[in-house]
Amino acid sequence: MSTPSKPLAGLKVIELGTLIAGPFASRICAEFGAEVIKVESPDGGDPLRKWRKLYEGTSLWWFVQARNKQSLTLNLKHPEGREVLKQLLAEADILIENFRPGVLEKLGLGWDVLHALNPRLVMVRLSGFGQTGPMKDQPGFGAVGESMGGLRYITGFEDRPPVRTGISIGDSIAALWGVIGALMALRHREVNGGQGQVVDVALYEAIFAMMESMVPEFDVFGFIRERTGNIMPGITPSSIHTTADGRHVQIGANGDAIFKRFMQAIGRNDLAEDTSLASNDGRDARRDELYGVIDRWANSLPLNQVMQVLNDAEVPASRIYSAQDMFDDPQYLAREMFLQAKLPDGKPFRMPGIVPKLSDTPGSADWVGPQLGEHTDTVLGGLGYDAAAIARLRQSGAV
Repeated sequence: MSTPSKPLAGLKVIELGTLIAGPFASRICAEFGAEVIKVESPDGGDPLRKWRKLYEGTSLWWFVQARNKQSLTLNLKHPEGREVLKQLLAEADILIENFRPGVLEKLGLGWDVLHALNPRLVMVRLSGFGQTGPMKDQPGFGAVGESMGGLRYITGFEDRPPVRTGISIGDSIAALWGVIGALMALRHREVNGGQGQVVDVALYEAIFAMMESMVPEFDVFGFIRERTGNIMPGITPSSIHTTADGRHVQIGANGDAIFKRFMQAIGRNDLAEDTSLASNDGRDARRDELYGVIDRWANSLPLNQVMQVLNDAEVPASRIYSAQDMFDDPQYLAREMFLQAKLPDGKPFRMPGIVPKLSDTPGSADWVGPQLGEHTDTVLGGLGYDAAAIARLRQSGAV
């Protein structure tokens, strides 16, 4: 029985991205079958190669973020380097770039030029503030997008300054919007007979789009959501609690039937039968009382007993996982969320599994992030350059 093609097989994606947002978007495409050619500067390549924990000089993050990609070095300040890029884009389906707006235009590679070169090309542009507006030329990282988009304002405790999440969530969410937009544009091209188009994703808008009821609540009531720590006013009970052995557990008992089961399970039938607590609005009005009850119960038992009670009562809950917790967890293992791979020197290591899970055409990680320029000769050969021409490009500084 033949192995089915991945869902994006046959698509060619060119990545002009560094660090997080653009490379994460193209990584998703690569995992699901697209041919992804990552264009890097010959002078060191993507800075992500040197970010966070390094193994023999290369970031472990790099080996994940650039998996399934080909690395081509091009000097885009060199006219012959730009000519090679144009040849690639002439036959590409998607271009993913996260330069500051105007950079590609200065290189003579703006949308008008590329659309004329390849009318079918979909161009995904990820930037801090988008391609238009008074702030378009300002630099903007994910942290800035999280701040302007509203996430940082509501994250943390009310008596302390805002805090960040522990990952670059703004960049990653923007990358997801970029992939969604690219797939929409491809469907329009393939099904509706349309041409390629620009997918314009601003980091602050990517976060803003996730902010739930923030806009209508302010517009209708003048209500500004503030930092509330581990609880979420308006949805009760849902919070993190500390157990007798100093562990932490997230309990989400905000469904009406779930709340009743939870109270019965911890011996509080009085609260389970209290009609004023039968719906969320009533519980939220007494949230301080309820959280006190739950805090005292959780603090009286070790984590394993807390989890046993919650699981038996079918109350949504989880201990707060560290990476160590994940590595031995039966659910993670059953879902193949750790893939075995090898570093360049042969050392085995585990990297994150594929998301989402497709039943018929699943994605995969076929190789780890490549060495800088590892596929330059192969890609150029595919464009018709022979060994002498490639050597000349190298000598001229174009690759």
